[in-house]
Amino acid sequence: MKTIINLFEASVKKYGGNTFLWEKKTAKFEPLTYQETKMRVYRLAAGLISMGVEAGDKIALLSEGRNDWVIGELAILYTGAANVPLSVKLEEKNDLIFRLKHSEAKYIMVSGGQLRKIRLIINDLPLVEKIIVFDTLDAYDGKETPMENVLAEGDRFLETRYDELIARSKAVKDNDIANISYTSGTTADPKGIMLSHRNYTANVEQCMSLVKLSREDSNLIIIPLDHCFGHVVGFYAFMAYGANVATVQTGKTPIESLKNIPLNIKEFRPTLIMSVPALAKSFRKNIEATIQKKGKTAEKLFRKALQTAYEYNREGYNKGGIARIHKRLLLAIYDKLIFSKVREAMGGRMKFFIGGGALLDIELQRFFYAIGIPMFQGYGLSEATPVISSNTPRKHKLGSSGVLAKKLKLKIVDSEDRALPVGEQGEIVVKGENVMLGYWKNPEATKETVRDGWLYTGDMGYMDKDGFLHVLGRFKSLLISNDGEKYSPEGIEEGICDSTKYIEQMMLHNNQDPYTVALVVPDKTQLKKYVERIRPELDWDSIEAKELALKKIQEIINRYKNGGVYAGEYPERWLPAAIAVLEEPFTEQNRLLNSSLKMVRGKIEEYYKERLEYLYTSEGKQIVNDKNIFSLK
Repeated sequence: MKTIINLFEASVKKYGGNTFLWEKKTAKFEPLTYQETKMRVYRLAAGLISMGVEAGDKIALLSEGRNDWVIGELAILYTGAANVPLSVKLEEKNDLIFRLKHSEAKYIMVSGGQLRKIRLIINDLPLVEKIIVFDTLDAYDGKETPMENVLAEGDRFLETRYDELIARSKAVKDNDIANISYTSGTTADPKGIMLSHRNYTANVEQCMSLVKLSREDSNLIIIPLDHCFGHVVGFYAFMAYGANVATVQTGKTPIESLKNIPLNIKEFRPTLIMSVPALAKSFRKNIEATIQKKGKTAEKLFRKALQTAYEYNREGYNKGGIARIHKRLLLAIYDKLIFSKVREAMGGRMKFFIGGGALLDIELQRFFYAIGIPMFQGYGLSEATPVISSNTPRKHKLGSSGVLAKKLKLKIVDSEDRALPVGEQGEIVVKGENVMLGYWKNPEATKETVRDGWLYTGDMGYMDKDGFLHVLGRFKSLLISNDGEKYSPEGIEEGICDSTKYIEQMMLHNNQDPYTVALVVPDKTQLKKYVERIRPELDWDSIEAKELALKKIQEIINRYKNGGVYAGEYPERWLPAAIAVLEEPFTEQNRLLNSSLKMVRGKIEEYYKERLEYLYTSEGKQIVNDKNIFSLK
């Protein structure tokens, strides 16, 4: 299977009567078989050709996850055109305009919910000829046309020109562009990653070497479909196995869509879910909040069950053993009493999560492993379409990013591009058919990133003796001390935030400075509760209450320093010697998080430049200072 079209046709031939897509528009999830999906793809592709779409054209797709997204992409590919998938999180006028202009998109497919964004900028997009709207509206502007009209045109086309569609689809080559997928543009203009048909099908094969699925497996796609992680792991790998996928019911607002996730999990009862750390943390918080509502006895029992599971499971690959046989028996009881009920609340059929995106804290992995729904961390990036490695049910080591996919080469290199031995840290470099064609209209960046077929990821990591890849973070986010030593901060940041309810977000900073400092986003609600508990007579607005809250934050950091309960977990020189407590969190809205919910370090450092400088003064080094007190207002 060299093209995505080959992959789809083979699956339809083999699994035609099986359900492929599920969608909930009203009361329940409705199925669409592989054969029914194919017929809709043919109708839409024929309609696009009838409209004037030519091979090589670029068609942008801006929509929430739904059947029409998947069908829309397939139809685009059947015409020989390329899809330019756009994130629904793009709100800024310039962000959308840049991608649409840079990609030279001639057509746009858009949902009714996202159409307003296109209407605001259409006059700035002279290249765009038609806008295809998925939903039925009362009225359409200028270049807009409803999807149903395009499908009707497709029906007429197929009556007399069916062979023309087949010929067009068969003319598509494996190295033709399937997607131009844009980076988040956190440091400069976004780069358009050119991913070919073969990039995708090769990565599907690589995923299949890691995880085996059956036709009965189902995936509720809760991450955005514009990212290639959503493509490959979300629906193309499931397509290859004849399995089925559903999308989260779209709400009237983004918040409503988020609230639909736990409801849809219970309704659809998937066997797998893809997740990113932010979602994993949200799931955990919901589980713990539910346990807390049951009272102190239930919460104490849950904590004891977790501790037993942690001690028995260890890092997964080394779980159990004769010395822990008694814990296994105890765990079976806890599982029946507690963990099985947690799993039932998540649909009752879930086998495991597939974790992608940012680094996933090992404590979070231990939590989900304990409750019986492991979260298997993988590693990849869009330029690799994206999967490079993953933990799997058959082979996993919590804390690692798993084993390498087959038909993929990997090496760890130093700054002189010399390959390093097992256990030594350096840049992760990979080679395989999943490596991108390059960056659209950016040969300089392509030359810098792909050399002799090797993709230089910009990520630091190492391979251990057991063949597991450990990813340590981006080189660009490294802490650099004044003596030149470097360290990746993500593990510390995630570890501290995940271990306490008082700190929501943290960014460490050291750019050749005398010591490391931190920008901390506190959970003010929890801090208020803490102050009320230990000093109920204090008013939160008092200076004394704020000082107590700040000292609590300092106490949490001190646990990891010399003499603390977690001393030695992280090198002390990379722990913050000074802390700035912030008024507002890092969010997508203030552009301090990107669309993958990762911190945009450069922008955060620029935005809080004065606060960072203040942390290197004698007053700023004390956590109880006027700026921190004011931030807790």
